[in-house]
Amino acid sequence: MSLVELIARADERGLAASGLACLDRCVPLLGGDDEVLRPLWMSLTDASADASGEDWSMSLEQARDQLAGTPEGEDDAEDEAVLLARSMLAHAPADRTAAADVRTWSDACSVASLEIHRLLDAGDDEDLAEARREGRTEGMSPLVAAELRRQITVLELLAGHGGAGLRPALEVCTEGRRVLRAVVSRRARVRG
Repeated sequence: MSLVELIARADERGLAASGLACLDRCVPLLGGDDEVLRPLWMSLTDASADASGEDWSMSLEQARDQLAGTPEGEDDAEDEAVLLARSMLAHAPADRTAAADVRTWSDACSVASLEIHRLLDAGDDEDLAEARREGRTEGMSPLVAAELRRQITVLELLAGHGGAGLRPALEVCTEGRRVLRAVVSRRARVRG
């Protein structure tokens, strides 16, 4: 099933986790540590989430405060990637139970995260963005292909396991964050 189809079929928790995972993998661009979005992940669990979504809303505001005013990238591609990552955070809905808003945000995060990975991997063709999301992978760079697989995996984990899929989804996200952190570090060394 394509990424577009998975997003279309996802429930509210799957959509929130998908958008959050895309944002979390891009946290290295915002200067955040590995734990900055952990409270948002916790708010998606049945045990800690309340019916009004206040845990999500409060955690989102804390994350925005912690990631405010972080440094820009070192080159044009990184500057654009940083702006896309900031946009994901800025547009996160305060109410994670508003299905239409969460679906729009999740879809936008998917596109932004793929674009960030494309920008940081000069070997990928920007004209193929929507084709990738629809499942066509020819001409895709390894960095973008890995991000696409991670997005699909997160949505499949949540669709197949519900709340029990959050932990493995977070593990997929952690791996992607490490990869992006390494890419950003490598680019800094090359410029260096």
